[in-house]
Amino acid sequence: MKFCSSCGQLVTLRTPEGDHLPRYVCDACGVVHYQNPKLVVGCVPEYDGRILICKRAIEPRCGYWTIPAGFMENGETTQEGARRETLEEALAQVEIGSLLAVVHVLHADQVHVMFRARMHEPRFGATAESLEVRLCDEAEIPWQDIAFRSVEFALRRYFEDRRRGVEGHHFTALDYRKPAG
Repeated sequence: MKFCSSCGQLVTLRTPEGDHLPRYVCDACGVVHYQNPKLVVGCVPEYDGRILICKRAIEPRCGYWTIPAGFMENGETTQEGARRETLEEALAQVEIGSLLAVVHVLHADQVHVMFRARMHEPRFGATAESLEVRLCDEAEIPWQDIAFRSVEFALRRYFEDRRRGVEGHHFTALDYRKPAG
């Protein structure tokens, strides 16, 4: 970062008074520009015992397999983001279930939050973000071609839980939105 997004003046990397980490601080207006991890949300959609996976049509890791997931948008809950990403990447409607995994991806400054999900009908398809979308059993998952370690972790956790009979409990979270008006 070179310039302040508030006033356009130069910023300097320094530790602001009262802080403990270096931050970009505007030399003119004093605004501190924090850089925090991005939140990625997704789910493992299941229909009739099989799960939905997508072959990526975009970078990074184009041509590799993943579950529907992507960056959360402002103004949506983690569950809404996971549902939206599933529609955007696989044209599938899902009911988001319990929390499955939280993965800290420190090298990318990201946190990945994955949920269990149910598809009520086997409707899905490829989109601009997916070369191919398919339902598969655990034995059919192309483990050697999984796009990200966080996805492999979530998938393995999902199948381990299923073998142990753990379906997960309904996930509830506080959805605090500023009241209208």
